[in-house]
Amino acid sequence: MRRLLALALAVPLVVGCGSDQDDYCGAVEDHQAELTDIISSTRPDALLQAQGIFEDLRESAPDDIADEWQVLVGAVDGLGDAIRDAGADPETYDPDHPPEGVTQEQREAIATASTRLASPEVVEALRAVDQQVRDVCHTPLTL
Repeated sequence: MRRLLALALAVPLVVGCGSDQDDYCGAVEDHQAELTDIISSTRPDALLQAQGIFEDLRESAPDDIADEWQVLVGAVDGLGDAIRDAGADPETYDPDHPPEGVTQEQREAIATASTRLASPEVVEALRAVDQQVRDVCHTPLTL
């Protein structure tokens, strides 16, 4: 009887976790093609173009990978914020030839945010997110 009661109490927990996982994996699959196109493009603002997708995936991510998604989204947000704060267009911003009006301090903020994207912390977060998507959803983050 106790086993039956324990099993009955555990079923809603397992089903609830599966639903969240299904939502997350569904979001991954919904964004896969678009994310692949964005990441494989040669546009200098490719990561910023993926910002909305990353935010959506972060929101639907299971708790065990939420911190890694936050690191990735935070780094992309930081670059976008630095470029916008400088009044520059992310699509056309060239650090070697910044638009008029971008101060040295703003250029340094953009460079710092850009460098953070390649930092070990962000690279490891992206690796962890990609591996977790493969393990849990049985598909890669991009095609």
